[in-house]
Amino acid sequence: MARLTLEQLEAKYDELYEYERKALSEGYRFIGGIDEAGRGPLAGPVVAACCILDPDVKILGLDDSKKLSEKKREALFTEIKQKALAYKVIAMGPEVIDEINILEATKRAMRTCVSEIGIKPDLLLVDAVKLDCDVPVIPIIKGDAKSDSIAAASILAKVTRDHMMVEYSKQYPDYGFEKHKGYGTKDHYAAIREHGMTDIHRRSFLKVIH
Repeated sequence: MARLTLEQLEAKYDELYEYERKALSEGYRFIGGIDEAGRGPLAGPVVAACCILDPDVKILGLDDSKKLSEKKREALFTEIKQKALAYKVIAMGPEVIDEINILEATKRAMRTCVSEIGIKPDLLLVDAVKLDCDVPVIPIIKGDAKSDSIAAASILAKVTRDHMMVEYSKQYPDYGFEKHKGYGTKDHYAAIREHGMTDIHRRSFLKVIH
């Protein structure tokens, strides 16, 4: 894939700032983008992030975290933390997921991000999830590819979770968490059959393994 020029990167940032720009024009001051990582894996936490970008500081290259290389995600992860007005990342572990289900655990992580972020958002842009919150919420389908704030949150959530799974791979070296990050790959299922489940596996996702 060809590298974008500076002008193209700035144009893409401006295009993805449409929701935020409209909200600012309507009088909102602090627009929080929210996204999650890890709803689908068999192991590990689900991680949510809320990010409030600075309207006066562009972070070029923001996009859906899944579309970015690991190297690019890592670079943006650092830049977002340096330049955002505020951000918060929250993980909900397998025990919470098994207790209240993955969707409710995701929503709990998102709401906790909002309540614990350093600056209280007055509007939330959320990737797809319908979130009950004490702040107005705009759910956006494929929001991580349509909003800079959600894209930033998606990068914070994914990179944080990836780092956690790499650390878990040191604790559970037989499972390959550093490679598949807990998703249900062929090798992961084989490891579960051979070694059983770990403390970070989601029991509700693994009731039956053939």
